[in-house]
Amino acid sequence: MAVIRDEAPADAGAREALLDRAFGPARFAKTCERLRAGRLAARGLALKAEIDGRLVGTLRFWHVAAGDRAALMLGPLAVEADAREGGVGAALTREGLARAAALGHQAVILVGDAAYYARFGFDAASVEGLAMPGPVERARFLGLELVPGALAGAAGLVRATGAVALPTREIPAAAPKRAA
Repeated sequence: MAVIRDEAPADAGAREALLDRAFGPARFAKTCERLRAGRLAARGLALKAEIDGRLVGTLRFWHVAAGDRAALMLGPLAVEADAREGGVGAALTREGLARAAALGHQAVILVGDAAYYARFGFDAASVEGLAMPGPVERARFLGLELVPGALAGAAGLVRATGAVALPTREIPAAAPKRAA
């Protein structure tokens, strides 16, 4: 059984490797990825699933503006191939949505498989007036109101908000020692 925990900085390498296996290098060209680029995940909403101490799943939420409404964007959700039949993705999604609601967030949007996300209450109707800032399959653009009416009448472009990630500085290699 998977245990869901908060993601830690030390998980970055394992998380990125999992995302590479799940989505391949094309993931960096996706519209949602461009919205996430240079931003920090929403506080308290970067989750991991572990089985016997091994990272087998990841889910993050990001701050966005859905037209004139504050919202979260769910994704990416990824689960190791050998753990996909155990409900890890559903457990991460349920936990993430419960945390988002407890933190006072009102709406969540995503681009994903409509049949998969319908079980959590996501639908295309709630984002009907919204547009993503790049190409997405319209049938995969979904929303969920954590507070009834949170997306009612929402219109306009989805754009990134939230904290900007500080650039990482590369540590210069040590200068070669000179012979005395």
